[in-house]
Order: sequence, then structure tokens, then C-alpha cells
Amino acid sequence: MNRPIRKIVIVGGGAAGWITACVVAAESGKRGEGAVEVVLIESPDIPIIGVGEGTWPSMRMTLKRIGLAEDDLIRECAASFKQGTRFRGWSGLPQTPEYIHPFSLPLEYSDLNPAKYWLAHGAAAAFADLVTPQARVIELGLAPKQAGAPEYAFTVNYGYHFDAGAFAGLLHRHAVDKLGVGYIAGNVQGIEPDADGDIAALALDTGERVTGDLFVDCTGQKALLIGAHYGSPFVSVKDVLFNDRAIAVQVPHAEPDSPITPVTLSTAQPHGWIWDIGLSSRRGIGYVHSSAHADEETAFEALKAYVAETSPGVDPTGLGYRTIPFEPGCRERFWVRNCVAVGLSAGFVEPLEASALVLIEQSAAFLGEQFPRDREIMDVVARRFNEKMRYHWLRIVEFLKLHYALGERGDSDYWKENRSRETWPDSLREKLMLWQQQPPWHDDAPRLDELFPSASYQYVLYGMGFRPRHAATGEAGDEQMRKRADEVFHGVQMKAQQMARLLPNTRELVSAINNRNAT
Repeated sequence: MNRPIRKIVIVGGGAAGWITACVVAAESGKRGEGAVEVVLIESPDIPIIGVGEGTWPSMRMTLKRIGLAEDDLIRECAASFKQGTRFRGWSGLPQTPEYIHPFSLPLEYSDLNPAKYWLAHGAAAAFADLVTPQARVIELGLAPKQAGAPEYAFTVNYGYHFDAGAFAGLLHRHAVDKLGVGYIAGNVQGIEPDADGDIAALALDTGERVTGDLFVDCTGQKALLIGAHYGSPFVSVKDVLFNDRAIAVQVPHAEPDSPITPVTLSTAQPHGWIWDIGLSSRRGIGYVHSSAHADEETAFEALKAYVAETSPGVDPTGLGYRTIPFEPGCRERFWVRNCVAVGLSAGFVEPLEASALVLIEQSAAFLGEQFPRDREIMDVVARRFNEKMRYHWLRIVEFLKLHYALGERGDSDYWKENRSRETWPDSLREKLMLWQQQPPWHDDAPRLDELFPSASYQYVLYGMGFRPRHAATGEAGDEQMRKRADEVFHGVQMKAQQMARLLPNTRELVSAINNRNAT
């Protein structure tokens, strides 16, 4: 029986629940007539995992879309500015001990493939240094914009580092106070289906019965609705991405005005890698690893050694460590009948390249933009959502595996097995073969909504030391095109010099924002 969709019930808070609530409520408010009631149910007994502290630049547009002030984010979430990721020790090659994956695309990337000319003419400089001024901005520890720039404006592209627990709290207040989202504290004790198999209502331990037309499962790895109720199978990718554990710790800055690193640091280890994220108030550090290759004690000792080495004056034994187990993979279907999964209930892989939050953003944006007005339309929207999210998950697995498939680290079975072609997705195996004769470009990431553009593949590929078997040909040897490429590369250096003179360092920008909010 067809019926209008007038009420959406989101089960679970955290970043997934509150981003979804804010986006759907904000988009619904723009429609005026036919606005949707948004209600969020949150358990008072389940703490937020709180390690998703890095975002993609898309978060700027998400926050702007829901009407949240950037200054509030910086002030209330100890936030700073992230311009990409610096990978250290991943390649195992002396000529490429580290590299940067910046957020800015290469200059004039829409119609000039810089890799052709970089490969054809010596590849003397680091790839990122040659194609974007952001590499130099990152090297100098500078901020992505000047202190007087408008909120969300930028000189070079950026996302954020922030306290994930504080971020969920900020979104909660904004959703309820500014966007009219209803809030219920309680635990789901029962799920009541209707005659057709849709969810009709949820029974809470408070005695309340919450009805709805569309239910969003943000209950984390428990997946109470999409998994426990509807039985959408979980598809593991542990045969491709081995990591299934993280040990996380919060480390204080040496001084209140210590420099803030403008990128996520990712340092390779024998059995995984360590993230290091700089907030204004502290650092968030964690060791992501494979339990099949290293036991808990081995991983713990490696993390403590990293903290001791990078944090003078800090006693690693006096900090609070948390172990977070996870199964890498995703649901076979993300939307079943009138239930859609967002966040950990939909799936999770290691936090390499900050894919978790951007998938939440993608899901919430889809719901906000294509919210079904009636039950018949919902089936069409659900099919499109499942196709879109399945595509994104496959591409994430492929892109993350690229980081492991290259290089020459040979200090453990972990890295040797990662380089085994049998553990690569077929799509990655084909691309790596093709890239032996031509560099990645637009055909390798053809969709407008790609999470990782082809430039991201270039930054990782050439940062890791990959060099093709076949020499670059075609327009790379054309004198006119080569001249244009040289002009673009020269322009990058000029812009880098200009930015070095004009941009403050990251701590200075954060302090300026906090100071103007204090007056």
C-alpha cells in the first residue's frame, strides 16, 4: 500500500546519526510544504567510539549545508585544519622514504595530465612538489588560508581534524536547537513490523513506542535494524585488507602553543601503520594492525615506542589506551525495505584515508537530496542508493589496497602478503597493469561523485616510487604541450612562494579564530 513518507527515525547518535539528522532536517526545511519530521533515538548507555578525527574537504560543504559556523567547530571541538596525509616509511625504498597525498588537485588538472610530463622528463622532483603549491604549504606547516578569510573559504583545499566526541555533541545541539530534530534517549528493545514487512515502530526500554515511515540504522557494529532484524549479510574484505584492530591513545602537546601538524601522519610499522592527528588541544594517535600478524602485546609495545619517540616529556605508560576490534567489510545491501544503514552499521574498513566520515556524508547527502516522498518511490531510491554505495565501497577497498600493493618493505610477512597479487582486487590488478604504459587520469575515476579522484591515485602511485615499464609517449613529447606543462609547473612554484609569504602557520590561524570568538 502506498503512503506518504512524513517521519524519519534515526536510531543511534555519534557522527553518523547526527550528520544524517542535520542534513535531512536542513534539506527538508528548504522544501517548506511537505517538510519531514526527523527524530533521533540515542542510547544513554553506549559511548561514542570517538576515533574518527580526520575528514575529507567535503566536510566543509556538509557543515555549510546544515548552517553550522566553522568558527564554532574550531572553538568547540579543538579542531584544526587537515590538508592531506603524509606517508612515512610505506614504500621501503630509500629514494621515497615519505610522500604527501595533498587535498588539492594538480594545477590545471582538468585538461593537463601532469604525470605524463613528470615521467617523460626525469621525475627529478617529488611528484606532489611539482604539481601543487599545497605540498610546499604542508612542508612549512602553514594553514590553508589567512586569518581574515571567510568561513569555509580556502587558499588551498582542506578538511579538519577534530575531537570526535565533541563534534557529535556540537551536531546534537545544532540539530535540536536550530533544525528542530526531535530527540529521545532510550534503548531499542523491540522492532515491530507491519503486514508488508516494513518496520512500523520501535519499542524502547522507556516504555515509549516510536513510529516512523523510514528508519535509519546508525547503531554501529551491532547493526540492530539492517543486520539483526533484516539480516542483510556482512561481506568481509579481510582477504584484501588485513587490518582488524586499532589501539588508540590521546597524547597532550608538549606546550599549549606547540605547532600543529597540518596533515595526518601515517607511519608504516611491521604489522600495520600508526596514525598521528594534531588537534589544537592534543594529538590523537593509534596503531592499526592485523591480529593475524601481530598479537596485542606486540602492537601495544610498538605504539608505546612511537609515543615515546615523538612525544618528549610524555610517559607512555601513564596514558589511557583503548583497543578497538573491527571486521573490515560492508553490508551486501545498505537499504532494505524502509530501513537504511549509515556509518558503522553499513560497514567499516581501517581509517586509512579517512573514508568513514566521507561515506557518512555521502549517505546523508543522498537522503537529503533524494528523500522519497512516498513508499513506492522509496523502492526506486533504495535501489539507487544500494548501487551507489556498493560502488563506493568497492572503490575504497581498491584504493586502500593500492597503498599496500606497492613498495618494497620486506620486514614482515604482513607486507609480503600485501604485495601478493592474489590479495589484490581484480580492478586494481588491471589498473596497475594499464599504468605500466599510461598514467592514471579521468577514465580511471569517471564518476562525478568519486570519493578518490584520479589525482589521488597519482599522488599515491608516484609517491610510493612506482615507475612504469613503458616510457611516456604521445603528447608528452609534443613541444607545444611540453611548453605548456613547463609553464604550469613554473606557476606552481610561483604560487608556492607567494603562499609561503602570506599564509600563517596552523597554530596561528587556530588561535586567531579562537581569539575572535572569545571577544
